[in-house]
This record gives sequence, C-alpha cells and structure tokens, in this order.
Amino acid sequence: MSTTSKASQRITALLDDNSFVEIGGLVTARATDFNMKPNETPSDGCITGYGVIDGNLVYVYSQDAAVMNGTIGEMHAKKISNLYDLAMKTGAPVIGLIDSAGLRLQEATDALAAFGEIYLKQTMASGVIPQITAIFGTCGGGLGLFPTLTDFTFMEEKNAKLFVNSPNALAGNVITKCDSSSAAFQSQESGIVDVVGDEASILSGIRALIGFLPANNEDNLNYDDCTDDLNRASAELAGCVGDTAMGLRVLADNYNFFEVKAGYAKDMVTGFLKLNGVTIGAVANRSEVLDAEGNVSEKLDAVLTKKGCEKAADFVNFCDAFGIPVLTLTNVKGYEATMCSEKGIAKAAAKLTYAFANATVPKVNVIIGKAYGTAYIVMNSKAIGADITMAWPDAEIGTMDSRLAAKIMYDGQGADVIDEKAAEYKELALNVKSAAKRGYVDQIVDAADTRKYVIGAFEMLFTKSEGRPAKKHGTV
Repeated sequence: MSTTSKASQRITALLDDNSFVEIGGLVTARATDFNMKPNETPSDGCITGYGVIDGNLVYVYSQDAAVMNGTIGEMHAKKISNLYDLAMKTGAPVIGLIDSAGLRLQEATDALAAFGEIYLKQTMASGVIPQITAIFGTCGGGLGLFPTLTDFTFMEEKNAKLFVNSPNALAGNVITKCDSSSAAFQSQESGIVDVVGDEASILSGIRALIGFLPANNEDNLNYDDCTDDLNRASAELAGCVGDTAMGLRVLADNYNFFEVKAGYAKDMVTGFLKLNGVTIGAVANRSEVLDAEGNVSEKLDAVLTKKGCEKAADFVNFCDAFGIPVLTLTNVKGYEATMCSEKGIAKAAAKLTYAFANATVPKVNVIIGKAYGTAYIVMNSKAIGADITMAWPDAEIGTMDSRLAAKIMYDGQGADVIDEKAAEYKELALNVKSAAKRGYVDQIVDAADTRKYVIGAFEMLFTKSEGRPAKKHGTV
C-alpha cells in the first residue's frame, strides 16, 4: 500500500496502529479501450483490506482519487465485492471511504455491471453486518446509492459532494442558489448523512460508532465493563424533558451518547448509549434544543412529524436487525398539523408503529412528559409491544389536553364550567396513576432515579425471546 496517497492515509488514521493488512494490492484494470494503460491504474484506484478498531475486526476500502479520479470499473468493483464476501464469512463490519468521480466511462458496460455487483453485495449484507460509509470527495450519480444502501453515513463538511443529479442539473436551480450536494443539505434536508465534520472528526467518529455496534447480527459478546455507578441518581434529568438528547447523555454510562442524524428531523432524537456496558438504541421526542451553555437555541413542537417518524423507524429497524435493545423517552402531544405534513404523516407514523411492534428486541418506554392520543401509542407504548413502561410522576397520559377535552365535552358551557371540568379531566383521565391502575404503566419512577430502573429493566429482559407469525417479510 502506498503510504503517501490520501486514500491510504485515511485508512492509517482510521485503524489501530500497524493493524492494516492490504488485499489485492497488485490488481490493475484489464480494459485497454480509449488509451487506458493497466500500469497507470495501481490498485485500480481502490485500496482494500482489513484491520482492527480498538481490537475489533473491520474491513475497509478507500477510493484513491489520484487514480483516474477514483472512478469505478470492473476490477475496482471486484475488489470491493471480494471484501464484502470476506466480511460476510467472518461476520465483521465494512467501512467504505468514498472519493470517486463515479462510473468509469472507458469501461462502459463492464463499469455498469460493476456497480450492480456492489449494490447486490450491500443488499445481501444489510441486516447481517454493519455497513458504514464516509464521503470525503465526490459521490455522485449511481455512486450516490452506496451510502443509502449502508447503515450509517459520515460526510466531510467542506469538500465532500453527495448527489444523484448535480445541483446545476436540477430544473430551476444552480449550485449558488442551493447546493443540494453539500453536507449541510444531505444531513439536514435529505437525512442521508448521519454525521458531518472535518476529516479527523469523521474518522474518530467512525471509531466511536464501531465501539457501540455488534460485529454482526449474531454477535452476543459486545459488552464493556461499566465504570459508572449503576444506581447514579441524576437530579438534572428532570430538566431534560425538552432536550432529550441531553437527557440520554445523562442516562448513559459515563455520559457518552452517540447521536445519529442530529441535523435531520430535530424533533426526534436517535442514537446509541451504553447502560451497564450494554449498547442500547435510543429514540426520543424533543421539543427544544439546548446550546453548549444550556440555553434554548431552538423551540420545537412536541409532535410527531413525517421526517421524525421515518428517521425513528429506520433506526428501530436497524436495532432490531442487530439485536440491540431499544429505549424510548416519550413526550408527545399529537401529530404535526400542516398541509405539507398531511401528505405523508399517516404513512410515516404507520411505518414507525410497524417498526416498534415488529421489533422483538427488549423494549423499554419511559414517559417523561405528555403522552396524548394515538401519537403516544405510536411511540413504543405498551399497547404495541413495549415490554416495560415507566413514567415520571408528573407525566400526563390520555387522549388530549384537558382543557381541549373539556371544551369538546361541555361545548357551549361557560368558562367556569370549562375550567372546573378541565381540572377534573386532568385529575381523572390524564393522571399517570390512572394509567398505572389500568396496567398501561408498570412503574412510576422519580426522574432522578430513571437510570437505575432502566438498567434493571434491560437486565431483566436480557434473555427475552419472542416469536412472530411465519412470513417472508412484512409490507409496511
């Protein structure tokens, strides 16, 4: 492996020191059409091999933009396909470092077939081994499917480009008007990109993510020793009802929470944490975003949105595929009520409902604020399969806001009647104890003690086994 190319430098920075072993280093292109010379395509523009991250085996391919702009041809693709074959045999993640101009025009149909081969390998690997993509340069056209066929995507914030059609090819658009290929657009608007940063932070972020993920869908040994207090009480948790990303950080072992898709659908938080050394996938409603100083920088409605539901559903499906237990923090009043949202919210909410109900991993729900209507049911409620449901003492569980309910039930009555009945409805129909008496809530726990009760619940559920009706797959 050349130690001077950018492609090789990225591998060196990503993996543990001196752990990389190259495979196929002598491969070159076979095509000679259009003045192509095989001796001018070292490694055919793609360095492939294996190494370790914190002792965990991973397979890596890194595209070399210095060789024909990193374009993908027959042998380039065969190297990646071979890497996938090895990863599937040994049950270890694949990490792709993308920097390519796309399809190699000189190889025509051979290059087209090459793309198809990689698509197939990615599809076969989905749900079997984790797949991570990091984009450092161009990732356009058909290559834009690579990151969307994988599980997690990182993107360099300044120089990376991700697109199917370039910004200038979009009707009515130019890149100066809207750079639809930028990391900002792909992380905040399309939701393809999970993490944005500079090159160094991306590589360190991949290393951190690998520490949370199992090696494959049958890996039952991905546990760390917990150095945090299992019974740690956290008074600050009560103040995290709005920004649940902060709340999950407080709950986590050593305050370590890895958020994914932080820039997309901010009303829904998704990410990984460790509880007693075990990886847990977290999904939480969010109604405000706090800055580094703890000040509210953005207010959000505590409602389910189309993007938020889709984001959460994809995340829950990943967790279920890899046997990762799921924790939810619920604080939701209903569904987003806009014309734009109405076009897709029902289908998106159905996908989230299906994802939670279909998941057979341990599922724990903590109701930390409001839990109104069917939006609450969608959020991993006991009704759709949560194994354990907890609630904080001041949580509200019911059909809707008490005042709105009173106005509907006592339409035409005076304000004094509405006030009286609203207070009565809040006490009788929204009180968390009412839900607990019906068995919809298993435990009422103080916010500060949430960590120890959640850890206890997941430990109890460790040996959970749950079947589903025999079928090829669902259709939702």
